[in-house]
Amino acid sequence: MVIVIKITFFYIENLGGDMSVIAFIGLGQMGRPMAINLLKHGHQLNVYDVDPMAVKALINKGANAAAAPSEATKGAEFVITMLPNGDLVNTVLFGENGVCKTLSPEALVIDMSTIHPLQTDQFITRMNSLGLSMMDVPVGRTSDHAIAGTLLLLAGGTSEQVKRATPILMAMGNELIEAGGPGMGIRVKLINNFMSIALNALSAEAAVLCEALDLSFDVALKVMNGTPAGKGHFTTSWPNKVLKGDLSPAFMIDLAHKDLGIALDVANQLHVPMPMGAASREVYNQARAAGRGREDWTAVLEQVRASAGLKNQS
Repeated sequence: MVIVIKITFFYIENLGGDMSVIAFIGLGQMGRPMAINLLKHGHQLNVYDVDPMAVKALINKGANAAAAPSEATKGAEFVITMLPNGDLVNTVLFGENGVCKTLSPEALVIDMSTIHPLQTDQFITRMNSLGLSMMDVPVGRTSDHAIAGTLLLLAGGTSEQVKRATPILMAMGNELIEAGGPGMGIRVKLINNFMSIALNALSAEAAVLCEALDLSFDVALKVMNGTPAGKGHFTTSWPNKVLKGDLSPAFMIDLAHKDLGIALDVANQLHVPMPMGAASREVYNQARAAGRGREDWTAVLEQVRASAGLKNQS
């Protein structure tokens, strides 16, 4: 298995530092406070959004309004896009009045939208073919963090791009993770969001089963906080087992399958729907069918890798 090393660092903005001319496109729930924080740090902003009220709010803060992305980009050293989907990013970059019409070859485009990673790859490749520079820096955390300037910044770009963009980015956040190259920022956000969103649904099933069993949720939480159920497997069960290639059983897949089956049977009798739990049991079914029943329960990683056609690492 390939292990990606993340570099996390903190940066304190020098309020008396260099001012940059920035085109900021997309002034929604996240984009508006991000743009305001750039203004607070002394940068000059040319802003564009389809909502005239959003633009007016930034004008009142000191920004300049633009009638189109191409107009906002004139003279800009950086172009930041914060848009709802990849199709809009495509239009803003390459459309009739798009950024590329007026973008200087010395400028750096920073897409901070959450879009499909393969779209990001296409955009970066197309920009490079035009002699233009682009990186991806999606953000983590919420609109409250955007207002406070404490976003998590997931930087996908060359080391030179990341270094150049850091003073701009850290006006909007307080933690930057260098994700490992162009397109890697959106990839790490995708994985993080997948885990967070899927675990949210699985957590709901566990909480409802607690309630149906008349078990105190506080008691369950106290127990789970000390086990992989609450801490997650990446930092508990995996490091000393499957990630080291050791599949000798500390807790066998057969036993995990049995225990999960009991939980699902109880849920069924209590009329508690548990689709996430049922889907999980299917993974253990597949692992047992592949002859992994007496391997450690962390060996489900190798089972899923095999199902994906990836080379076995054990």
